[in-house]
Amino acid sequence: MGYVLALGKEIVKKRKLIWDLGKADFKKRFVGSYFGIIWMFIQPIVTVAIYAFVFGEAGFKSPPPVPGATYVVWLVPGIVPWFFYSEALNSITNCLQEYSYLVKKVVFQVEILPMIKLISCLMVHGFFVVIMLGLYLVSGRMPMVTWIQILYYTFAASMLALGIGFFTCAVNVFFKDMAQIVAICLQFGIWMTPIMYHESMFTSKGKWVELLFKLNPFYYVTAGYRDSMLTGNWFWERPTLTVYYWVVTGIVLLAGLKMFKRLRPHFSDVL
Repeated sequence: MGYVLALGKEIVKKRKLIWDLGKADFKKRFVGSYFGIIWMFIQPIVTVAIYAFVFGEAGFKSPPPVPGATYVVWLVPGIVPWFFYSEALNSITNCLQEYSYLVKKVVFQVEILPMIKLISCLMVHGFFVVIMLGLYLVSGRMPMVTWIQILYYTFAASMLALGIGFFTCAVNVFFKDMAQIVAICLQFGIWMTPIMYHESMFTSKGKWVELLFKLNPFYYVTAGYRDSMLTGNWFWERPTLTVYYWVVTGIVLLAGLKMFKRLRPHFSDVL
């Protein structure tokens, strides 16, 4: 716990450095690219278009559970946080190799590298949230007070990604296959989370299926985005799920930091 408190103080002390490095990392992504920042939007937009075609009117015709909402309007609040979470986890997992020249500096606080990647991904996520809000306004949906909750659920997704990321980036220094394992787990994760489909397609088969969905921590974030954007529900209306999520995320974050702290003295020797 002392390590966590000391790290918290260090983050507050070096917040400007972390923010500046995060912005620099965001800009670095598109250096030398002809279309630059446009590439940031192409793949997610194509992905949404494919899912909308397959599961929407032209494909399986999966009806959204919210009356008056089209499939795309229902899909977007579920998939936008997933884009952020998967990108953040992949980026954090590889951050120590990418910034190996900083890891080898004795005076540099290595723990801030995952946070630099997280800030960079948050900037990308901010663009997609603006696009999501624009889509809702264009589709004729009136703004709701609960839209502000997106900030809370983004913070929740950030803490989960950071907790897992501390573990995976530390292990990835010594076990290079960790990055591939994370990528494969994320491919499974998007289907294990009811993002493209509603859980009611499966929960009718038994109560245990609903419990299985809710054991997945990211279910809370996906459901929360849809609560905020579509139904107007607040996070305290899911008290059990909220407590479960933060207990699991807290455990994951502490475990990730513990692994990071244990392996940190050997990073510079291996990189």
